[in-house]
Amino acid sequence: MPSAAAREIRAPAARTAEPVDSPLLLPLIAVCTAATAANIYLAAPLLPLIAHTFGTRPSAVAWIASVAQLGYATGLLFFAPIGDSVDRRRLVAALSVVTTAALTVAATATGTAALAAAVFVACAATVVPQLLVPLVAQRAPADRRARHVAAVIAGLFTGIVAARVLGGLAGQTYGWRWVFAGSGALTLVLGLATALVLPAQRRRRTGPLLAELTALPGLVRESPDLWRACLRQAGMFGAWSALWTSLALLLTGKSYGLSTATAGLFGLFGLAAAAVAPLAGGLVDRFGAARVVRSAYLLAALSVPLFWLGGQVIGALFVAAVLIHIALVASHVANQTLALTTTTSPAAANTAYVVAGFAGGALASVLAGTAYGRGGWGGVCAVAGVWLALGWATTVRRAADRRPRTR
Repeated sequence: MPSAAAREIRAPAARTAEPVDSPLLLPLIAVCTAATAANIYLAAPLLPLIAHTFGTRPSAVAWIASVAQLGYATGLLFFAPIGDSVDRRRLVAALSVVTTAALTVAATATGTAALAAAVFVACAATVVPQLLVPLVAQRAPADRRARHVAAVIAGLFTGIVAARVLGGLAGQTYGWRWVFAGSGALTLVLGLATALVLPAQRRRRTGPLLAELTALPGLVRESPDLWRACLRQAGMFGAWSALWTSLALLLTGKSYGLSTATAGLFGLFGLAAAAVAPLAGGLVDRFGAARVVRSAYLLAALSVPLFWLGGQVIGALFVAAVLIHIALVASHVANQTLALTTTTSPAAANTAYVVAGFAGGALASVLAGTAYGRGGWGGVCAVAGVWLALGWATTVRRAADRRPRTR
């Protein structure tokens, strides 16, 4: 029999929106999200520089980008569920300090193992955005909830762009170590500032600290909408991660021979994601999540052959980068809004959703690094195509299995 905590967490959502206390809250959350999200992707554009420092090939250190995503997924699994039951102000402040300390260690690492360990800890602690998104969704007016969530997601993708563009430029100019150190300082300032403006929350726990974590499997199993959002975003994010984390290897390799700074400028195409997020939020509010996700998957499917062609034709790479970012952010806004509104425990539901997405992304990145070493850019594109197919097909099959059969 499921526990009382599990039964409560699975109940249908029926909450009323609360007003945001400070006019600075939403903008500051968006900016903090951008800075902390950048930490997850700092390593990707710096791989050639890191490899040079440690005397190895870029493809031999590509796994560090996957470690970052695995660290983030691990942090989400343990920290994000307790956002419903602890004081977010203290948690955000503490995690910001830990992230800064770990990034400082990464900046002084003397080998790839030490760097990977520091990156893992930093990314496990940099889960602040996913502690704040449920708060935004809970306190937003019901008819504008997706738009408010989209504002935070726009900040998240702006951070991803900044990691690639500014990280690449700063790494080329000052060295990759200063990029990690600078990101740590920025995380500390914005994390503490955000903690100061968060609404005060005094909560008394009535059960174990990680009761929400133990209830997650049952939550996903009993909520078809959440289950579907998790798998579809895992497929979409996995495809994006395979392509985007391997892109620096293509651009700085034999095909194009670009510098790390120039390759980093390619991340400017990710600005399409930040621009599309508010539009996607409006479309979800108007047409529903399912239709937006279907359209996003279609765009992503179109981008994969263009990425393959982009191995030799730079123009195709430009178009593909725009399409995959539009697809990813539209899918993310739709799926995350669905996940946040499908239960009465949004932080726990959000944990299941984001962990699924980043686990899919980390695994796809690992496979993409291996595929690039053995089959080149075509192997990376194949991994992305398979991930999209799996993410969509498994949910379609599950939905078909759940329909009543007629004779």
